[in-house]
Amino acid sequence: MPRTTYREILTRPVLSWSAVAVASRLPVAMAPLALVFLVRERPGGYALGAVLAAVYVVGEIAGAAVLGTRLRPERARPQLALGLAGGGAGFLLLGLAPSAHAVLLGAGAFAAGAAPAGAAGGLRALLQAMVPERAVAQAMSFETILNSVIWAVAPVTAAWLALGAAPYVPMLLATALVLLAAAGLWLLPAGWHAEEDTGDGGSKARVLARAWPAYVMGAATMCLLALAEIALPALLEQRDFGVGLAGPLLAAFAVASGVGAFVYGLRAAWPGRLATQSAVLLVGVSACVTVVAVTPSVAAIAVGMTLAGVLQAGALLTRNLALRATLPPSALAAGYSVMYAAVGAGYALSGSLAGLLLSLTTASNAILAGIALTLALTAVGLFGDRAASGHGTQPSVVRAEGAPVRGGCDTERTH
Repeated sequence: MPRTTYREILTRPVLSWSAVAVASRLPVAMAPLALVFLVRERPGGYALGAVLAAVYVVGEIAGAAVLGTRLRPERARPQLALGLAGGGAGFLLLGLAPSAHAVLLGAGAFAAGAAPAGAAGGLRALLQAMVPERAVAQAMSFETILNSVIWAVAPVTAAWLALGAAPYVPMLLATALVLLAAAGLWLLPAGWHAEEDTGDGGSKARVLARAWPAYVMGAATMCLLALAEIALPALLEQRDFGVGLAGPLLAAFAVASGVGAFVYGLRAAWPGRLATQSAVLLVGVSACVTVVAVTPSVAAIAVGMTLAGVLQAGALLTRNLALRATLPPSALAAGYSVMYAAVGAGYALSGSLAGLLLSLTTASNAILAGIALTLALTAVGLFGDRAASGHGTQPSVVRAEGAPVRGGCDTERTH
């Protein structure tokens, strides 16, 4: 039985895809912090920056749910390019008019988040169409590694440009990057072939809705990330450690996530159903974050964050593979966009909960409350998957994990 390696998927088309993915996702990762730096010198700047960042995230959620679900496999390129161009216009408005009225800046932030929100799902569907069927799990592991690098580099880049050059420079860089990504789409396939048709909008909505357990799992994975980013500085201060340690700890989390994604992709299949794998990994991440919340040792906090990053990567991968196992090819890009919205909603929900609890109780208690929310969402997602499995609505796990094809010929993904 042939075995897929990472070297096999690193072809010239996939490397071109990687360049487009970096150009489209680096602005997304920079945006929240860059928005804070953009207006921080104005009266009430930090509060306004937080509001703009929230508006940006709301735009992402709305854009993914509304625009992303309308992606057509056979017309993906122009639709993705138009969305990226709209995002570039939003970023350009923010970069050229940083002193504008808050309402105008809010409109720019919403457009920058909403217009290109379908790109994440569309690019993931394109990547899967570019590799052999048996290599899909490795390709998605590679994508997770790439995302980990992007999210590790983006905050540093945004802060360095805003403080070292000018507050509006990150927005101008974001504009240039999304426009380059739009142009780079012409280096990639025009779309992907969908062997099945989901029919009209109503039937398509029903098809997307049947994958709800995967969306719930996606929201659960982001709850813990929001806790780590929002409550960690307060926790370090509560423990009398330097707040500056938050940066290195979050960087270790991101690097460990990349390592975890690499390890997950070394095997074509792991034991158990994908939803079960995701649930086990989320429980593991919750245990690690619990250690972070209750330990008085900075070394233990560092170990907990690192192990949480490793396990988090597997949870991210299994939720996407489970979604792929549930939906027909023609609905994959739309499903990934809905997942993007669910992830954003999970992040916003957990972040809001953490922000509220930090004003009422200690940081450690806020983190523990967020862990309880994560475990509750995990249980709901696992129960939904088991119920769907009992009714025979999910394909086997083999399809999701891209099992090796027997013989010397690999089946190419054409959808």
